[in-house]
Amino acid sequence: MTTVTDEFMKERLAETKPFTAVILKKTSHYKMPDVFSVIWEHGGRNFSLKAEGVLAIVCSINDGTEASGIGIFTTDEEQTRKIMEEDPGVKAGIFAYEIHPTRSFPGSCLPA
Repeated sequence: MTTVTDEFMKERLAETKPFTAVILKKTSHYKMPDVFSVIWEHGGRNFSLKAEGVLAIVCSINDGTEASGIGIFTTDEEQTRKIMEEDPGVKAGIFAYEIHPTRSFPGSCLPA
């Protein structure tokens, strides 16, 4: 394992920026008939938000639990809440969400 000094950690931590993490959860309405079209619309909106640079990272979760996805937004909590309240799946009651302020390193990404 690479050795990391306290000085290196302090320097790197000073480079972090604020982001907002969203945890998306399925509600009981998720199992209702004809939800696929709303979920498809939700997915298309995520593609748009990602293209605009608002949704930096989006991950779906398909492990059989109530968790449905995780998103890292470049917006503050208030703006993220406004974005999520307009989400088709949230508006339809298919999804609920939690918002958590976080910090991370700009340029962080998933490996290719």
